[in-house]
Amino acid sequence: MKLKIHALSGGIALLTISTFWISTVLSELFASHATIASVKTGVLFGMIVLIPAMTTAGATGAALGKGWKLPQVGRKSKRMQIIAANGLLILLPSAIFLALRARADQFDALFYSVQALELVAGATNITLLTRNMKDGLALRARKLSRT
Repeated sequence: MKLKIHALSGGIALLTISTFWISTVLSELFASHATIASVKTGVLFGMIVLIPAMTTAGATGAALGKGWKLPQVGRKSKRMQIIAANGLLILLPSAIFLALRARADQFDALFYSVQALELVAGATNITLLTRNMKDGLALRARKLSRT
């Protein structure tokens, strides 16, 4: 059961961050400031989905990996530390800042600097979560081949 919860929560987290990232890029390239403000507000409210998904993925992953000495488990754990720090120190504060600035119609150099930082941090988390998923699938295949 833990494995299914881990896979589901990790998938939700990856899909949510990817949706935030794609929505941001598309709105910045093709939409009005009003649409950008809506996207930034949506990203902030989307944290209601993302934070529990990330927390659940991390907790179930730690429980599933307990006692395993395989390199994939260690890599997944190290990546999750980076993902969590990135989320708490860059992505969440950026989401709050950008939503407030966008809703106040303050699209200035500071807004776009933080937006660029958020996009880089988001792309980093998407990459790391994708690598974790790949290693998780390899671990699952290894476990299935041993039974």
